[in-house]
Amino acid sequence: MSTSHKIKIVLVEPSHPGNIGAAARAAKTMCIENLVLVNPAEFPSGQARARATGALDVLEHAVVCETLNEAIADCIFVVGSSARSRGLQCPDITPDALGKKVWEEVEQGNVAIVFGRESSGLSNEELDQCHFLTTIPANWEFSSLNIASAVQVICYEIHKAYLNKINNNSLIDSASDSDKLATAKEVENLLEHMQQVLYEIEFFDPKQPKLLMRRLRQLYSRARLTQVETNILRGILSATQKYQHDSKK
Repeated sequence: MSTSHKIKIVLVEPSHPGNIGAAARAAKTMCIENLVLVNPAEFPSGQARARATGALDVLEHAVVCETLNEAIADCIFVVGSSARSRGLQCPDITPDALGKKVWEEVEQGNVAIVFGRESSGLSNEELDQCHFLTTIPANWEFSSLNIASAVQVICYEIHKAYLNKINNNSLIDSASDSDKLATAKEVENLLEHMQQVLYEIEFFDPKQPKLLMRRLRQLYSRARLTQVETNILRGILSATQKYQHDSKK
């Protein structure tokens, strides 16, 4: 898969090193070899290597980050995986629909599929950083899959969608530079800039923030801002700051 290097499997704070190895093996069997670990409890690990039969190269090239922000900074499309629907603003996407959408998104930039902790999954704050939430349909009385099993299912759907695209000879053409989507880091920079300006014009009170910035994050996540749009918004914010500064002279 020529663009599979743009797909990241991100494990957030995995507590069992064996699960890291098993997840690496599960991903590689579906031609995905880009593994990112956020603050793992133990890595490198002999247990991880033992469970990664045939996928030691994936482990050796795994990237370790301190935060989810760092892990997805260069991504334009981020999907969180959860054992249950959370009732959040983050829209749901089925695994099979996700498989198809991934190949639309990789033509424009990097994609991350994020898996949470073995015991508690992803926090609501982490899901706020995702464009979609995907849940694997399972036994409603026992719906929690092992991380490696969940990685296997999602990577299978992505690989299956790729094979269907190849068979139909309909891979989407790359977007023009003007249509490239903003990365998570670029959107994060925009939000930080906006929060600063809102504070300067006394619209945002850091002592009583309520849900303002969280709702703005969700708004921009739904909008799927391009790099050009992000630059326009930041230009408006900079002009606002300049006007504020000049008016106080």
